[in-house]
Amino acid sequence: MTDIAEDAVKSAYLAAEGLEAELQTELERAGHSVLAWHGLLALSPEPPMASHWALDVWTDPRDIPVVSIKSAAAALRAMQRNWSHLPVDFHRRSALIAENLPPVKARPLVFPEPAPTAPLGAWTLLSPDRMLASPTKTSPFVNGAPIFVEDREGPPSRAYLKLWEACTRIGAWPKPGDVCMDLGASPGGWTWAIAALGAEVTAIDKAPLAANVAAMPGVSLRQGSAFAMEPERVDWMFSDIIAYPARLLELVQNWIAAGAAERIVCTIKLQGETDHDAVDAFAAVPGARVMHLYHNKHELTFCWSAEGALYAAPLSQGSITSTAKS
Repeated sequence: MTDIAEDAVKSAYLAAEGLEAELQTELERAGHSVLAWHGLLALSPEPPMASHWALDVWTDPRDIPVVSIKSAAAALRAMQRNWSHLPVDFHRRSALIAENLPPVKARPLVFPEPAPTAPLGAWTLLSPDRMLASPTKTSPFVNGAPIFVEDREGPPSRAYLKLWEACTRIGAWPKPGDVCMDLGASPGGWTWAIAALGAEVTAIDKAPLAANVAAMPGVSLRQGSAFAMEPERVDWMFSDIIAYPARLLELVQNWIAAGAAERIVCTIKLQGETDHDAVDAFAAVPGARVMHLYHNKHELTFCWSAEGALYAAPLSQGSITSTAKS
């Protein structure tokens, strides 16, 4: 990393493991270059932009010389209290610096619980004598990874963690009495998560729900195709259905055009080569936000609100430029 000129990095983007190519392509399509990769962190000479694929965006990276362990920790403490460490190389030296910083207690969240609001920066060693540190970043979580107290007995799959993370990141979730629809629900991971909040949920799928989910208060099953049904008036429409992006986009647009749902949360599942044009089309929907969750795989999550601006911008503690197309 020493071949990068000091202060050349103006933004940095943390990729999910195995999805570095998706992130780099997104940046390049927006006219942002990548100077180098530092582990999963893409270093760019351009100002920060809103990214669908980044778990976290470092919005104010600063190149800091590391003369000693204590001087490095002091430089970070002089900017602010809370820092998260991205370990890549020089692990012993990094660990010693981290030990000289106030501890960040990233305890698991008990859903539904709001995301942390305390300012949190991020840092990493580029070399033994150089550190990259950003006092602001877009994710309130350490390295963009929200950790939850999991339920290992109730849900029939781990898919519920995607719904928990999406709702936590947008700062909203179904309330008791809300009417919800879960399209492509079987075996019922998302239906379980919705019903556990006290909301009413109709699960739509040709396959049955897990028996314990079907027996939950407020849960009903309507067997059939999610794509064959007409939009119905609900507070929330959810979908973790397996479908080509273009088909899912048409379904979402139909629900929005019908004025049927107040809020929509859907998984955009990308099969084979990533369809960046389809991702842009989802992001261009007014009032939408497209993001890669820590609990996503080769997929993105689409969130939309009838209130418009509610989900339009990413959670951010720093300055960032939107690249959403209108």
